[in-house]
Amino acid sequence: MHTHALIALSGILLVGILCQWIAWRVKLPAILFLLLSGILVGPVVRFLNPDVLFGDMLFPFISLAVAVILFEGSLTLKFQDIPGLQKVIRNMITVGAMITLLITAVATRLLLDFSWEVSFLFGALMVVTGPTVIMPMLRTVRPKENLAHILRWEGILIDPIGATLAVLVFQFIVAGGVQDGITDMLLVFSRILAIGGILGCVSGYLFGLVMRRHWIPHYLANFAALALVCTIFALSDSLEPESGLLSVTVMGIWLANTKGVELDQILDFKEHLSVVLISMLFIILAARMDLSVFTTLGWPALALFGVIQFLSRPITAQVSAYGSKLSMAERHFLAWIAPRGIIAAAISAVFAIKLESLGYFEAPKLVPLTFMVIVGTVLLQSATARPIAKLLKVAEPEPKGFLIVGADKVARAVAEELKENGFPVQLTDQNWENVMAARMAGLRVYWGNPVSEHAERHLSLIGIGRLLALSQSRELNALAAQYYRMEFGSANVFSIRTRRPEDPENGAKSSIRASGRQLFGEDVTYDTLADLIEKGAELKTTPLTDKFTFELYMDQCEEKRIPLFAVTPGGRIHLFTAEREFTPKAEWRIIGIAACMPLPDEGRRLKTGKPPAPSGAER
Repeated sequence: MHTHALIALSGILLVGILCQWIAWRVKLPAILFLLLSGILVGPVVRFLNPDVLFGDMLFPFISLAVAVILFEGSLTLKFQDIPGLQKVIRNMITVGAMITLLITAVATRLLLDFSWEVSFLFGALMVVTGPTVIMPMLRTVRPKENLAHILRWEGILIDPIGATLAVLVFQFIVAGGVQDGITDMLLVFSRILAIGGILGCVSGYLFGLVMRRHWIPHYLANFAALALVCTIFALSDSLEPESGLLSVTVMGIWLANTKGVELDQILDFKEHLSVVLISMLFIILAARMDLSVFTTLGWPALALFGVIQFLSRPITAQVSAYGSKLSMAERHFLAWIAPRGIIAAAISAVFAIKLESLGYFEAPKLVPLTFMVIVGTVLLQSATARPIAKLLKVAEPEPKGFLIVGADKVARAVAEELKENGFPVQLTDQNWENVMAARMAGLRVYWGNPVSEHAERHLSLIGIGRLLALSQSRELNALAAQYYRMEFGSANVFSIRTRRPEDPENGAKSSIRASGRQLFGEDVTYDTLADLIEKGAELKTTPLTDKFTFELYMDQCEEKRIPLFAVTPGGRIHLFTAEREFTPKAEWRIIGIAACMPLPDEGRRLKTGKPPAPSGAER
């Protein structure tokens, strides 16, 4: 028994990381692979039985895990991200939640012939969307920033609200009468709101104070945050059952919006922990399902799914966005995205057991019905969200900007000229002086390591589709190229040499294969550009014409020019690399640099066969 338990726990972790890795590779929410794996190791091959493995600790573990996941999500909710969107978000988690509950409850009653009590409980469960699946979906879909903020806030805030609604409905069921049920519901709601709100605010304030005063050493901050979250959740739930989720959510939002509190380290830790917990939870909950119940649900369950996806959510989105500045296309997109996730799965498992003990024969169907909606919404929306976003024109346009590693004089000069030509740029550097100089030049810059966990959360890549590794550090350039290869694709990752190529015998030994495509030619290094800029050379944009060809452009100076980029009339940019695969044509623009001044008028006339270019030919 001990050996089997050890293997089972280890297997859960191993299967979890495999599912997460596969999801990362194919850019789909990990929940799909986690659910399928849980079903496989549970009801299919019967290797994992969570009830036997965890015993009485199963649901306390699930509850604490959900609390940690919800707290981690709430730490990212900052009010400054939602100017003008507060009304829409408020409507979606209040009026919209009630619309979802009512429509789903009525449909469940009519289609599956559940009792009204269980139907309303299922309706409350379906209020909860899934932040654990919404965030990966948003990264893949890349909708407009305002839509991403709305969906992220809704996904996190609706969790405690949906859990509270489920508790209220359950309390009504237990009371056994309409008059007593309504009275009990109001009392329970008041206690949950009071206890959850007060405990969340107080704990958030006190922990923020402790962090600002540095009363906890750096290496204990993560442990302290985890211990406090679990303690507040347990204390809140002991005072009023199911109020803990509200407490930890309020606590996280309080901390996220408190000035002077450094949360990066805690967020890093909580993100890592959340990945582990989410993986374990989905596998465990899926392993508890009884597949035979799916066959008894039949076509009415699919019809119910259709009501939730095609009726309930669209009405919720349209009503919630009424009177806002959101366009109809943006409202239609909100009407499509509402995947269910881990909170709905966990809560359904808890209440199914409680209802079954009260004699409700439909209770065992709650969990498979919930999982069917989870899998259906995730599959359908993951596969169609990006095409729908493009069709509605609410997706960010195809990224044509550049992420530039480095913000020194070379990187700034390149960034400024790219920006002048209409290409978004985002610089990143760990040197504060370089960062300040870039900001003074009006450039968007991130202060920090571009391959850190902090950068993954805070470095904005909206509109960015290529990487230019222009730092002096060959190792950083190679690391950044490898890190962003999956994000941008290997064809869009470029790096400059930091030293001249050695002789053929030693060149292979010192080269870094993962450093991306070689920028600006074999003989161009970082020092080459830095020396030119130091001598007063500037990056300039020069238009080509039928007479002033690229060949003449290259011969315009006594010394050789270095072309860096070529821009087509349609706004497409080509980068000059060691393996250049294009030929600049008339009406293209060349962004280049040279140490020399243009030839005198007579010399230029002799070399080009035409009068000197008018003022402004180079910018």
